[in-house]
Amino acid sequence: MAASETEPLLNRRETAPGDPSESGRHEEDDDWKDGETLDEVPESRRRLGVLSAIFLIFNRIIGTGIFSTPSIILRAAGSVGVTMLMWAMGALIAAAGAAVYVEFGAGLPRSGGEKTYMEYIYRHPRFLVSCIYASYGLFIGWLSANSTAFGQYVLHAFGVAPGTWNVRLVGISCIAFCLVMHGFFMKWGVRMQDAVGFFKVFVLLAIIVSGLFHLLGVPGFELEEGVDIPHNLEWHSMWSGTTQDVNSLVTGMFNVAWAYIGYHNANYVLSEVKNPVRTIKIAAPVAVFFVAMVYLLINVAYFAVVSRNDILGSRQIVAALFFRNLFGPKVEKTLSIIIALSTLGNISVTLFAYGRVVQELGREGILPFSPFFASNKPFGTPLAGLATQALVSSAIMIAAPPGDAYLLMLSMSAYPLAIFNTLVSGGLLLLNTRAYKSYCWQAPFRAYKPVVIFFFLSNLFLVTAPFIPPVPGFKQYEHLPYWSHAVLALSISLIGMCYWFVRFNWLPQRSGYRLQRLWLEGDDGTRRAEFVKTPNQARSEA
Repeated sequence: MAASETEPLLNRRETAPGDPSESGRHEEDDDWKDGETLDEVPESRRRLGVLSAIFLIFNRIIGTGIFSTPSIILRAAGSVGVTMLMWAMGALIAAAGAAVYVEFGAGLPRSGGEKTYMEYIYRHPRFLVSCIYASYGLFIGWLSANSTAFGQYVLHAFGVAPGTWNVRLVGISCIAFCLVMHGFFMKWGVRMQDAVGFFKVFVLLAIIVSGLFHLLGVPGFELEEGVDIPHNLEWHSMWSGTTQDVNSLVTGMFNVAWAYIGYHNANYVLSEVKNPVRTIKIAAPVAVFFVAMVYLLINVAYFAVVSRNDILGSRQIVAALFFRNLFGPKVEKTLSIIIALSTLGNISVTLFAYGRVVQELGREGILPFSPFFASNKPFGTPLAGLATQALVSSAIMIAAPPGDAYLLMLSMSAYPLAIFNTLVSGGLLLLNTRAYKSYCWQAPFRAYKPVVIFFFLSNLFLVTAPFIPPVPGFKQYEHLPYWSHAVLALSISLIGMCYWFVRFNWLPQRSGYRLQRLWLEGDDGTRRAEFVKTPNQARSEA
């Protein structure tokens, strides 16, 4: 029988024969025939609708990048025409990524995102993928870079000179605010990030409309006196200055791809989404399409108002040049407030999502003190996971030295996502091979195979690109090698490997026991796992 369009794969899988029905039970060989596929979350916890899911994706993708990245892309591309082609290519990569994650989200509609999908695909050695992912989930500090940017923009808006410590103090205060909202007042936290999303949409549409009105010659949208008149969108000048350096194009495409990261953010929280299969099939395409249109049109607005030479020659972010040319320099502080609020939305949804990833690791018994991390007490939220993300990100902000710290934190938080995307899309290709026929993968949404291959190759490029030497005269960091973030990010996986080897191999062999996972039903109706030690001798006798 064909797969239902709304029924997730995990509900169609047959339970292994002989599985006991009591609330506590051991699993032996295949988690995905039983415990880990069951996401029996009470309906009372499913509080996120389609609109909230859309804003989870929208707020995650659009942070500070669209206000500053266009100038970086133009420097790498050399011409306006190639810059627009790069942004269009980035949209195609994001659309392909959304299709891949919608297929997995529809087939396995539970929280965890790529963690859940990699566990499903790469089952051996047992728990290795989970432990490696846990090292990234705990130690990357996903909020640190954007929280630093938030501090800088807030201080600038209030006319305070940004310094090392006042920037970090404001950034940590932002993290604490988001922690309180999502940990203690979840309903208001979701409303807050939805409101920021609406505000961000309004601002971006205002920029787009202002640029288009200038192009159409609408009164009141003329350029300020003394401004260099742009001719960027005239055909004869669009391709002027196109670089012939392949490395430069690679650098530009790398930055464009990162600007679209976040299309899978709703997958992290599917256990709390109403009708998750239907919702993810609507929310991801709508959010990615809207982001792509915003990115392309806002670049048109920028190039309609700011000349190519001004963008290349100024160290200001391109949005500041846009507002200066249309409305004068007095709006500069207003722009800082706008970007700060945009960054707040990004920090909020990132904390919301990754706090639940930590909770999923606790629910599966992977982390030490798993009952603590798996709990929703006392406020019906994953407070332990949220607090872990907040504390680790704050600690990284405090410990990071000045100079290259911001770029390093930003790149280190982005690079692992390319690794995960490569493994997830490559795994989806494997699921459609004869070797994985026993997995019976038949999700209610299927991404076209050429789309999956395109996404796989795109992320393989992002994984390898940091090791390509930059163009002469371009420096990724002031004092660090250009490959620093890639090597450091890859090194974090060693923590997970060591933890896996010690907990699941060395200690059991040394002490003569085998770890078995017992699935229990919590007070709130959700399932969590505990590992119990079974002596080898007792097991043989049994």
